[in-house]
Amino acid sequence: MITGSTSGIGFELAKLFAQDKYDVAMSGSSEKIYESAKEIEKLGVEAYPLQADASTYEGVEDFWKFVEGKNRKLDAAVLNVGVSLGGSFIDNDLEEELKLIDINISGTVHTAKRVVNHMVPNGEGNILIVSSLSATLPTPYETVYGPSKAFGFMFAEALREELKDTGVNVTAMLPGATNTDFHHNAGMDSTYFGDDSIKNEKEQVAKQGYEALMNGLDHVICGDEETKQQAEENKKTPEPVKAANHAKKAKPQE
Repeated sequence: MITGSTSGIGFELAKLFAQDKYDVAMSGSSEKIYESAKEIEKLGVEAYPLQADASTYEGVEDFWKFVEGKNRKLDAAVLNVGVSLGGSFIDNDLEEELKLIDINISGTVHTAKRVVNHMVPNGEGNILIVSSLSATLPTPYETVYGPSKAFGFMFAEALREELKDTGVNVTAMLPGATNTDFHHNAGMDSTYFGDDSIKNEKEQVAKQGYEALMNGLDHVICGDEETKQQAEENKKTPEPVKAANHAKKAKPQE
């Protein structure tokens, strides 16, 4: 099962699973999820799409019940739903910020609870939690997003330790900026992140995440060598310096 798999990294991950002959349950917020599922079926597997609102308890629960209703053992789960919101904290709408938390944090915990309770009795399974390179630094002008992804990263690491003797693996995936609609949807076209030329290819990012999951790694930085180097530098750079650097990139241009 892969949440947020209509397009972008989620859809690329669906293709990789399908190429390895996994049938795939897919969720997305728009009707396009049904078209995406047809593309996955061209790879010779079954695809089970459901349009669901990941920002609500009911939407998350609906997709889980949909997956559970297939009466099949779940081998792998990708918790990929995530959104950002660009702009200054003082100007942004509170409801939009709380919706971001509902999707990125509450939805991740909710989905993980259902998946873990399914996999542990089976004694096996793979869980991929999609975080972000933003989990490794303060993110001014995406002030709620970065912390939500830091939650996902540490949640994955903690859950991995808890489940280490159960046969269930948990891997965190931390992509850098990727050539999807992510930043456009966050209203960040006028920023550094509106330039697709500085972004990693989604196919490469998905492949790195998929391989890390299948190899049982605890986490992986996804992208080119520059992205991986940035993650290393973030480990030793003071938080105020990282915050100032990100602000230059994420602050909307007048």
